Amino acid sequence: MLKFISLEDGMMVVEEAIVKAKKIMEGYEMKFTGEEYQRFYEYLLCVYFMCTSRGSDEKTVRIYERYKSCLEESINMVLPSLISKTDVNLLRELVPIWSNYKAMARWLCRFFEYLDRYFIPQKKELPNLDKLSVKVFHELVFKNLYCELRAAALSLIKQEREGLQIDQDLLKNVIFIFSEIDNCGEIKYYANFEHVMLYESSSYYAQLSSEWLLSDSYGDYMQKALWCLNQEEKRASQYLYPDTGVTLLQVVKYRLLTEPGLKLAEKKQAEQSGFATEFQDVLSKCADLNLEGESSASTPEEWMSVVMTKATNTQSKFN
Repeated sequence: MLKFISLEDGMMVVEEAIVKAKKIMEGYEMKFTGEEYQRFYEYLLCVYFMCTSRGSDEKTVRIYERYKSCLEESINMVLPSLISKTDVNLLRELVPIWSNYKAMARWLCRFFEYLDRYFIPQKKELPNLDKLSVKVFHELVFKNLYCELRAAALSLIKQEREGLQIDQDLLKNVIFIFSEIDNCGEIKYYANFEHVMLYESSSYYAQLSSEWLLSDSYGDYMQKALWCLNQEEKRASQYLYPDTGVTLLQVVKYRLLTEPGLKLAEKKQAEQSGFATEFQDVLSKCADLNLEGESSASTPEEWMSVVMTKATNTQSKFN
């Protein structure tokens, strides 16, 4: 190949490389015969000469712009299928699209690596090829679908808490994608997901704690609380980052044990002293008594109202 190559001829070679790489988005695996490896070397040389020859600015700008437009075309090719999905099906569609897209971008980065070496260092305002590929995915996919993706992921976590079987590997892959896209815009996607997940977890376990305090004995409550902590630790190890898992367990522990600690202590003391049994005995003994002034009450609620009124009146006499 000659050291000088015209813009038109060079772009024809570039297009050949792009066509081959874009097949990855269609599910094709990138394989080369010996002859194709030779052609791959020619792609590299072509870009190298276009980046380093005299008057190369126009050529390198064109290659860079074509690299970006190739990424956009590849995403737009699969975007309708992604947009048409909801809930867990949206997540199932996202994971292979992102995987294929990254593989395609890696090959394009190899084809055009001399842009990173010679052109982009002189244009500090431009992201390198790898960052540009993530940025384009962010602009076309995550800006539009992140809220739906986050809701679908949080729904899976909730379903598992409620005893349903979920695809943990799928959830793990989606959460990992959040972190990979994290630094491309104003929204820190993984940090945002983590914040919302912790908030929903806190609300979920606060509600459970309130229900258990009303219905369960101290022993039953503690067994349920420890079981939940154990299950959350197992779940966190499957699909959350370690720091997030630690924070999640702290949230659950606070809602189930720390916050209701005083009420749990009172419940335990009451049960140990036999208060609950004694109270029931007193009620049974009083059931057949004809209490002066309260015999006209027809329901327990009315009877209690009369008693409380008298208690209030009695207390006011001593004030």
